[in-house]
Order: sequence, then structure tokens, then C-alpha cells
Amino acid sequence: MESIKFMAIIHNPIIPGMAPDPSIIRVGNDYYLATSTFHWTPAVQIFHSTDLANWELTGYALDHGEVNLRGTNTPAGIWAPHLSYDPASKRFWLAYSHMQNMAGREFNSDSFAVWSDSINGPWSKPIYLTSIGFDPALFHDDDGRHYVSILEWETRTGYQAPGHIVVAEIDLVNGGIIGDWHRVTTGFTTRGCAEAPQLYKHNGYYYLLIAAGGTGYAHGVEIGRAKDVFGPYTPHPSGEPIITSSPHHLFSLGDPDAGHFEMQNPNTPIQKSGHGSLVSTPSGDWYVAHLMSRPLPGTSLNPLGRETSLQKMTWSQDGWLQMADGSNLAKATTPAPRDYPNTQQDFASFDINDQFETNQVPAHFMTPYREQTNDWVNTTERPGHLRIYGDNSFFSQVDPAIMATRATSLDYTVQTKLEFHPVHYSQTAGLGLYYDANNWLYVRLCQDDTEDHTVLRVLQAKLGQRTDDIFTEVPVKNDTVELQLRYHMGFATISYRLDSQSDWQRLTQDIDVTYLSDEGVNGEPGEIGGFTGLFNFIGAVDAYQHQSFADFSYYTVKNNTLKG
Repeated sequence: MESIKFMAIIHNPIIPGMAPDPSIIRVGNDYYLATSTFHWTPAVQIFHSTDLANWELTGYALDHGEVNLRGTNTPAGIWAPHLSYDPASKRFWLAYSHMQNMAGREFNSDSFAVWSDSINGPWSKPIYLTSIGFDPALFHDDDGRHYVSILEWETRTGYQAPGHIVVAEIDLVNGGIIGDWHRVTTGFTTRGCAEAPQLYKHNGYYYLLIAAGGTGYAHGVEIGRAKDVFGPYTPHPSGEPIITSSPHHLFSLGDPDAGHFEMQNPNTPIQKSGHGSLVSTPSGDWYVAHLMSRPLPGTSLNPLGRETSLQKMTWSQDGWLQMADGSNLAKATTPAPRDYPNTQQDFASFDINDQFETNQVPAHFMTPYREQTNDWVNTTERPGHLRIYGDNSFFSQVDPAIMATRATSLDYTVQTKLEFHPVHYSQTAGLGLYYDANNWLYVRLCQDDTEDHTVLRVLQAKLGQRTDDIFTEVPVKNDTVELQLRYHMGFATISYRLDSQSDWQRLTQDIDVTYLSDEGVNGEPGEIGGFTGLFNFIGAVDAYQHQSFADFSYYTVKNNTLKG
């Protein structure tokens, strides 16, 4: 009897936690993927894979002071990086937008590109592209010419928002746009909110892949094609997105962006699917990497932000890209490529176990608003420890001393041990959850109100309001404590122990932190909130002399659920 071969399955998300706006490429047998980072530094995460199923963070494209994110309001910052490879010059290129202002729906954004001979850098200094809008993408044509596509942001009253997708030729050697911008479309369906345009070439056609429907529950991937790079572009004959979480028809032209909560699909765990990027395997299998979200059960709240998923695609007989299963509904699983029939996902790969044994700060740590520099965070002054010098309060959008990692599950435990010697009531150090400067939870060592001994106490920020739990505190005699925070479906339980041989003691439990989600925070007026994601952090505050420091001897994150 002939044996039956079962194709491996890839479970979504392939990159859990804040990994939105994925841009994917393949160079040889290696896959690379870049994602947005908003107000977080280093900026622009770059992941690597050899099988499309397992991904590792390899570094950042903007990690040497190329951008200043101090004062960035949620959800501005570094948006929609686009990764490309020019085979002629053998250079990697990365285009990105720095969204600086969203007030008044003006959306002031400067776009740049950087290049490198290696995906691991060093990357060039930023090359200015344009300020016409946001979400730039570079296309390297086979005749040696280069093009940039981007959303031209519309600010005129009475015109279709958010604007046109535009394309121009660009000089990547000397910099600068060649000729005029060409307005090619305002979208390929009635969902509107066309953005994130990316050009591809296949069988004699230029294909324009765009995001549409807004960053919420109506999000989708649309496609059109043309014989000339400047169009005219013919929409996909279905008149609908080729990938979405909510396939029902929507007419939303003129809506610049919205959550579209009415489009939340109760029949799928994968929501907000859209903003896709196309890649092929060596054997000719095609996939789209796209963003998605996983709401807390029974809610429309998405703590983990927008994550990266994968869908297998095919080309129809008449040359249109479509999902391999014939639908346009994003799935929680997708068939693995023929190239890697035995691939298995390592669901523990996003767990963290840092003992700080090297002189390098682990790469998965990110910082809001400010750069990571050795003068305030390092592993060298006390080997085997991460030393963090206290700075502004965590309400600050300038210099908070926070080292954070992306939350990658809705059920996990984060743990650390620290030593800290406060001499003033404004000096604190500890562990917590963080979305932005207005929204966080912090269990910290600090002085008692009498200023004569150290205690453990919980501080919370919700929509910019400060709440200090002064009735739940524990004396800490030797200024050393282990902290444990269990996050479970939007609720936090905090435990501690003063001796590593002792049992964990409960400090407080079931704190409602569901507001630490894209829809629960207070972002820019006119936005639904944010679209970044929840982080876990260790950090310190010193609003006294900026001289105190905390030493953290380990930091671990154990995810209890990741798959599906």
C-alpha cells in the first residue's frame, strides 16, 4: 500500500507580539522580514528564517541614533518599513516613514531609505525620499531602474481620504525623485483607506499589493495589475480583498481610517488581517506575510498588538494572486512549503531566559522614546547583572529608564531579581507591564512614606492617571527581592520572595490590565487608541539626582500559550 505523505502545517502567528506591517524577502535560501517599531528603539526589527515557520530576531536597521523618538505620541514613530534586495548591486534596502505628527489628521511624515551590503549591517545613513505621505516601498525593476511607491496623504476638504497611491522613479545612486509622481489608484475595492503599496513583477505584469480598510477589523490585502509600472491598474476581478479576516462586503470609501468594530468576525481567532508582503520559495511556492491580531476572548481588545502571520498563495490561470484554499479568509494555519516538508515550529523560541553573562545587552530588549546607551544601561559595571540607572518617571516621553520585551502570549509569567538602594522617595526600581507613557503597571522597590525603610508597592498608570496602591506594601529589609508577574487573559497577579529558598508570596492579584491594549489606550485624537502592543519591562526611576541604579541578576519570560 502506498504511503501517504502529510504536509507540515505552519501555525499563526509566525512572529507573535508586536510585529506589524511585515515586509518579507528571500535572498538565496534565507528569508528576512522587517516590522514596524513606532516609539520603540532600536528601530525596525529584522527577523531571519530558513523555513518560513521559525523566526529569530537578528537585529535592527536603525540602532545608531538615526532617529530621535523623544516626545513621540502614540501611535506615531517609525512606520511600515519595506525591505528589498537589489540583485544588480547586491544591496539590501530598507525604506521607512518617520511619522512625527498626527494631530489634526495632518500626518506629517518624512520617509527615508537605508542600504547595506549585509542584512546584519552596518546600514548607511538615511537617504531622504519624500514627505508626501507614508508607507514607502522600493521596487528594483529588471531593467535596472528603481521606483518608489507610497501613499500621498490627502488633507483637502471634500477629497477622498486618505489619498492616492503614487509611484515615481527614483535615483538610488544620487538620491532624488526622477520626473513626476504618478497617481495610480485610491484602492482596488470599496473598503477605502488604501496604504502600504508594494510593487512586484510576475509574468509580464506589474502587481500592486496594498493594505486597505484601515488598521482595524476591516483590514485587508488588495491587489491590482498593469502592463506599465505607472498604470493604469486593473483591480482584482473579485472586487474584494484577497486576504482579510472579515470577508463580508464593506463600503467605506472616504473613511481615512477606523476600527470598524462592526466587522469583527466571531468565527475566527485571527482578526485584522491585512498589510501583506509577497515572497516565493526556491521551489516556487508563494506566500503572503501579513499582520493580524488576537483579541482577548469575548472582547475587541488586542493587548499583543498586531502580529505577523503567513498565508499560502497561488496564481490563478488568468494570472491573479489568490489564497491557496480558494477563499480570502485568513487562517490560523497554513500549509508549509514543499521546500521544507518536515519543518516543525519551536513554540518555545519566544521564551526568554537572560542571565546577563556577556558584556552585551540582549537584543530583544527595546526602550521607549530614547536610545539605549551605556551610560544608563549596561552589563559591564557589575558583571552578571543588567544595571539600569534611574531617570524620568515612566510618564515621561523623553528619558524613561525602561528595558522591555514584547509580550508574545495572552498567558505568560515574567520574573526577575533585583537589588536597589533608594535614598529618596522619588527613586524606584522594579518590574511591570507597559504600553506607552500613559499606560503601564509597575511593582517597585521604593522608600516607605516615612523615608526610613524600603518597601515593595504597586503603581499604575491608566489613561494618564496615576494610582499608587499605598495599602498593599511589604517591607524589604535587605533591598533585594525577586518579583514575578503572571499575565493571564488581561489580568495580572504579582508575587514576590525575599529569599530564593522561600515560597512565593502573593502581593496582589487579578489586576485588570485589559486597557493595556490597542483599543484600550488613549492615543492621538481621531485614532481608536494605538496599534503597537504590550511589553514586559524592568526599569528604574530617579527624579532626585539621576544617580541611583538597580542591578537585575536575571530576567525570564515563560509563555504558557503560543500555538494558534
